[in-house]
Amino acid sequence: MTLEELEEAVARGDVDTVVLAIADMQGRLQGKRLTARHFLDDVVAHGAEGCNYLLAVDVDMNTVGGYAMSSWSRGYGDFVMKPDFSTLRPVPWQPGTAMLMADIHWEDGSDVVASPRQVLRRQLARLEERGWKAMAGTELEFIVFRDSYEQAWHKAYRDLEPANLYNVDYSLLGTARVEPLIRRIRNAMMGAGMQVENSKGECNFGQHEINFHYADALRAADDHVIYKNGAKEIAAEEGMAITYMAKYDEREGNSCHIHLSLGDDDGNVFAADEGLFKSFVAGQLACLQELTLFLAPNINSYKRYVEGSFAPTAVAWGRDNRTCALRVVGHGSSLRMENRVPGADVNPYLALSALIAAGLHGIDEGLELEDAFEGNAYESDKPRVPHTLYQAHDRFRDSAVARDAFGQEVVDHYLNNAQIELAAHEAAVTDWERFRGFERL
Repeated sequence: MTLEELEEAVARGDVDTVVLAIADMQGRLQGKRLTARHFLDDVVAHGAEGCNYLLAVDVDMNTVGGYAMSSWSRGYGDFVMKPDFSTLRPVPWQPGTAMLMADIHWEDGSDVVASPRQVLRRQLARLEERGWKAMAGTELEFIVFRDSYEQAWHKAYRDLEPANLYNVDYSLLGTARVEPLIRRIRNAMMGAGMQVENSKGECNFGQHEINFHYADALRAADDHVIYKNGAKEIAAEEGMAITYMAKYDEREGNSCHIHLSLGDDDGNVFAADEGLFKSFVAGQLACLQELTLFLAPNINSYKRYVEGSFAPTAVAWGRDNRTCALRVVGHGSSLRMENRVPGADVNPYLALSALIAAGLHGIDEGLELEDAFEGNAYESDKPRVPHTLYQAHDRFRDSAVARDAFGQEVVDHYLNNAQIELAAHEAAVTDWERFRGFERL
């Protein structure tokens, strides 16, 4: 939707609300619902304000310490949400509504560098300096429950009813049970300007996936967060609930495999320059452990990494080998790498930033790519994916690649976010502990 088309829709009375959204550290949409008239008359020219604590809170929106950009001592002031009009689109699942993403700036016009969207913009600028662009696609898995979000909360998220009661991976009969919801999500995202390719069932009970055509990396990340939020909103309207937890239970976790290639005016750079492609992939292997924090940001993220679960444990690459952390697929113009480390809880802006930074490190250092791994990487002696947030935090803290690519301010910001998550984990008393010790000890 163009700005002119929005103005015409508002004049006709078809649109009365405009959602202006940012992506927070968790990759969630935050922002405001504006009257369409106010948006056109004021926000288009001047932007809107939002409290800067939106990038300095924990997952429960509690104010926490340790952030340089926002604190009680600094008064929790505002930053400016500047609309990105290239992201303007209708919201088919909300009557009379359009939405768009915003970039975040300080009052003096400077960038809020720790904003996930800005972190990715910086890496895309590094590619642009070389005449390249990143093309990406993300594959989000999720679990559908027949309980509403409110019912799930009152049940303490236990004994929920999954939408399928058996493995429906590729099953057309099983997915038909949930097709009214999945079809609505597919069509709604198409109506919001996304290019949906397909949906399919997955292995865990009630687990599904909807896939989109690849796009330039910034658009892919924007579509990812809008789709994720929209799917939850649609499920809620249907009296159901969706979770994107990386590991909801002991069965298969929710992954978010990320496909990435580089392009220029002549097409796929990877296909045109084999040496560059190999160095790019070698950079992924060299940097994966130290940049895992941007791929697996939460305590729960690391529960996915279980042998034989299709979630990777080995830092290895292979050609069409799903036991490796990095899978190379496609030929010619479709040649690309797939990073299988992220779960569905990933922030796509940060994950794509990590992949680009790692690849550029490999190219700049002229790294040699080891031979493709063949066989079962779970049983290999390859280095391992960090298996706790503690490990990922320490590797990120010590990473020269992270500091060079993202800047110290960004590194410190996301280290603090991890420390907040770890502190909450250390302080928690869980149901598991009660079940284990209440009567038995």
